[in-house]
Amino acid sequence: MFTGIVAAVGRIAGMAPVEGGARVEIDSGALALDDVAIGDSIAVNGVCLTVVTRGARAFAVDVSGETLACTVGFAAGEAVNLEKALRLADRLGGHLVSGHVDGVGEIVDIAPAGENRVVTIAAPAGLARYVARKGSIAVNGVSLTVNDVEGPRFSVNLIPHTLEATTLHALAAGARVNLEVDMLARYVERMLQSDRTA
Repeated sequence: MFTGIVAAVGRIAGMAPVEGGARVEIDSGALALDDVAIGDSIAVNGVCLTVVTRGARAFAVDVSGETLACTVGFAAGEAVNLEKALRLADRLGGHLVSGHVDGVGEIVDIAPAGENRVVTIAAPAGLARYVARKGSIAVNGVSLTVNDVEGPRFSVNLIPHTLEATTLHALAAGARVNLEVDMLARYVERMLQSDRTA
């Protein structure tokens, strides 16, 4: 479990094919690894992955073929948002994020708003119904508040701190991003379905 509050920006240092997927080496950037053990979870661009090797400034994860097929952000050299798993004593500064990406969206527009940027994203078919105005969504692992929703498109506001502390400053129209909707929306839908079938 994560909060969507990015701790550091790292970089994909390399990828090697393994049976069923790939082993990905990640330069951890400013993310301290001294308290990370083999088997711990780290969110990489919003994808919960298990540490399989660790050095002083880098770690490796095994990524399944399925995960590679339904997420983005694992190309060699690509900057990635990093967050260690939430501990029970940690502050929940963003929202509860599982690290299980629901789909890949596409950046439709980026517009300046003073020092901020308003980013409009098209969600994939079937995912838009979980996106609500003033609700939470994780974009490449970053916890954001939804400003507006229109059909499959929604907008978020990026403040200067978010632009500086994450990879989102590099987004451009046409870029693809990992999306995870607020898990509460999925539970509410499931409960409503159960009520209808009871």
